[in-house]
Amino acid sequence: MSAQRISRRTLLRASGVCLALPLLEAMAPHARSAMSMAPNGKLRMGFFYVPNGKHMPDWTPNEEGPNYQLTKTLEVLAPFRKKVSVLTGLTLDGARAHGDGGGDHARSGAAFLTGAHPRKTDGADIQNGISVDQLAAQQVGGETRFASLELGLEGSAQSGSCDSGYSCAYSSNLSWRNSTSPLAKENNPAALFDRLFGSNPSNGKAEDIKDNAQRYRKSILDSVLEEANGLKRSLGQSDQRKLDEYMYSVREVENRLGRADLVVKTDGDRVDYARPAGVPKELDEHCKLMLDLYTLALQTDSTRVVSFMFANEGSNRAYTQVEISEGHHELSHHGKSPEKQEKIAKINRYHMSKLAYLLAKLDAVQEGERTLLDNCMLIYGSGISDGDRHNHDDLPILFCGTAAGRIKQATHTKFSKETPLCNLYLWMLTQMGVKTDSFGDSQGVLKIG
Repeated sequence: MSAQRISRRTLLRASGVCLALPLLEAMAPHARSAMSMAPNGKLRMGFFYVPNGKHMPDWTPNEEGPNYQLTKTLEVLAPFRKKVSVLTGLTLDGARAHGDGGGDHARSGAAFLTGAHPRKTDGADIQNGISVDQLAAQQVGGETRFASLELGLEGSAQSGSCDSGYSCAYSSNLSWRNSTSPLAKENNPAALFDRLFGSNPSNGKAEDIKDNAQRYRKSILDSVLEEANGLKRSLGQSDQRKLDEYMYSVREVENRLGRADLVVKTDGDRVDYARPAGVPKELDEHCKLMLDLYTLALQTDSTRVVSFMFANEGSNRAYTQVEISEGHHELSHHGKSPEKQEKIAKINRYHMSKLAYLLAKLDAVQEGERTLLDNCMLIYGSGISDGDRHNHDDLPILFCGTAAGRIKQATHTKFSKETPLCNLYLWMLTQMGVKTDSFGDSQGVLKIG
């Protein structure tokens, strides 16, 4: 008996929850060839931002071209060597002062996805620009449950003064719906899980998540198991295996949410009370849960556009996970101290290990003849190069994925001085089907690979 054809938008629904499905061969006629061609509509765009710049001597490869050697910071990416390009020499001019004095961290966060120069204010009259992810979401967002997702490990602010007279809205938000409307990040994995798999998502508030604790104790998968088994019987063997693997992944995330040591934080670092859903206090588990959900969101085509901010720009988090007790921002002003630079390099390698974790998750998801990572355009980087100099040229930028086969060969490319980062974004927008001749401060289309 031939496998049943099903809609790409099929959802498993039961007991007030819904479960989106991964891309299956049964979802379109001639699905194998369709998926291997990966038309623009299935291309995903992602961003992974880290603050405070890099220790650039440990970042930049010496060699150009496809045979570049991975540096000390990049060596953890060795398993994905053929799917990661290093882009050297790109500039974020909007993050420069242009007469506004201090505030490089706030400007870097605000300009990274917009290419705009934010207005210096800590009042309500914030002004920036639309971000590249939101311009892409306008094009493809209507085809998915969520036009885009904005994620991170720290909360967003929409007001207050955070950096030399710049609003906290600039340093804690990457995505901007328009020039005056930043989009707050979701940093609560339980709330994100609820959004992705619940038909009645919570808004992430502590009291709402607490009210939903009973539902979390009854597994999402238990609620839809009968319907899933019915669907499975109508699928071919390959799709049956894929459905089993996907449901296992969801179950694993769900179980970890229940096991995690979760806390509510109120004033400063004071712990208010423990609860069964919320933000894990351990950074490693928090990050892994969020990146697992990042992967599931793309895998199920719940969205095709995701931004992820590891920490707010200017963050002074201490990385005790790698035995560093000093704050990140404090260390970034190293004054050429070898000891401080080595600690910064260690933090950089820690950040890179989290990118490697995400790439491994994406590359493990098969989509026809390619993987989910292949079908991504994922940018990793920072709006600052050397944290001590606060310079915004020669940025540390990686392009991960093959853009559904458009990138034929991973390389290290050195671009000419003052090449706008937005030139790269303009090419990415074109791949997403956005018809525009410019973006931010772009001067043309930058092609890689």
